[in-house]
Amino acid sequence: MKERIVLAYSGGLDTSVAIGWIGDATGAEVIAVAVDVGQGGESLETVRQRALGCGAVEAYVADARDEFADEYCMPTLKAGALYQNHYPLISAISRPVIVKHLVTAAKQFGATTVAHGCTGKGNDQVRFEVGIQTLGPDLKCIAPVRDLALTRDKAIAYAEEKNLPIETTKKNPYSIDQNVWGRAVETGYLEDIWNGPTKDVYSYTDSPEFPPAPDEVTISFRQGVPVAIDGIAVTPLEAIEQLNRRGGAQGVGRIDIVEDRLVGIKSREIYEAPGAMVLMEAHKHLENITVERDQARFKAGVSQRWSELVYDGLWFSPLKRSLDVFIEDTQRHVSGDIRMVLHGGRATVEGRRSDTGLYRFDLATYDTGDTFDQSSARGFIDIFGLTSKVASERDHRLTGGAE
Repeated sequence: MKERIVLAYSGGLDTSVAIGWIGDATGAEVIAVAVDVGQGGESLETVRQRALGCGAVEAYVADARDEFADEYCMPTLKAGALYQNHYPLISAISRPVIVKHLVTAAKQFGATTVAHGCTGKGNDQVRFEVGIQTLGPDLKCIAPVRDLALTRDKAIAYAEEKNLPIETTKKNPYSIDQNVWGRAVETGYLEDIWNGPTKDVYSYTDSPEFPPAPDEVTISFRQGVPVAIDGIAVTPLEAIEQLNRRGGAQGVGRIDIVEDRLVGIKSREIYEAPGAMVLMEAHKHLENITVERDQARFKAGVSQRWSELVYDGLWFSPLKRSLDVFIEDTQRHVSGDIRMVLHGGRATVEGRRSDTGLYRFDLATYDTGDTFDQSSARGFIDIFGLTSKVASERDHRLTGGAE
């Protein structure tokens, strides 16, 4: 029996050519695996038939949209995860769900190796291979672009020579990755970091310069997860999709950053994540009224570390799992409603309410009904500042009061 290799298949030129390219280079049979994480475009059946037409012996396709939203996007939302305070981990969180299906397919079809279409310069090669090694320690990994010299011009020539059922002439100037959580754009004109992004970069968002009328939306959460929009029940996937449309129409969620890649280089990236950024903003404001102060302060550091782990491809790592337990515990009381206005590129919170909140009007008010005992403040201040006062007295004693 021939060796079998599972290939992460997108349906595009590079991975279509990789099917035959891998077969020619290794003599193995190739099984194409396509996973729908809400990237849009062609149907899974169209992608499956193309894979078979390009020489795959099997084609495994999975509609993972709800799985992705429930098990990957929602933990990211609960964590408040923004890599370098900006990036909502669009590509980083889609890789583990794809990896899970690659390993499942490898076991189902008796494959010994998993292949992916990543280059040797990016983060995704690490995310795929570390994930594969973790879930399938006996599996090997190859990358045709990195390991088998599959360049773009060779891919076009190969597709034309073999008459593969794939378009070879259309060349997008950008490298694009997208799913329901957002869209990532890089390379081409954007590699000069002085250049501003042109209109053709954007697809999920309309220009915020000339927005439609303001859009007021109320998002209801239960334990950190959106459960209703404007009073109508939604699944996590439906919440993201609806807010992608509404936030996108207002130009919300455009991000332009130079970020630190895991491989040691800085890279300019354009992101669009209208639904994700609306949910992130709403969730943050709901946490502000439901999460205790020291717990919230500690969570900020946990969120940053969680973001770094996931960005670096360590979704399945022991530390990530441990942080998940802490984050989940912080969400026990993150329930309530957030009212926002989406307009001109911004998602602005204007109202919040929660039956599990820690905000108390009687403690916060300066008017009649105030129950806060202000007479306690003087003693509190004396004790709170005592360590600084004692240290200052020592410094003055040793220096004679000189600066």
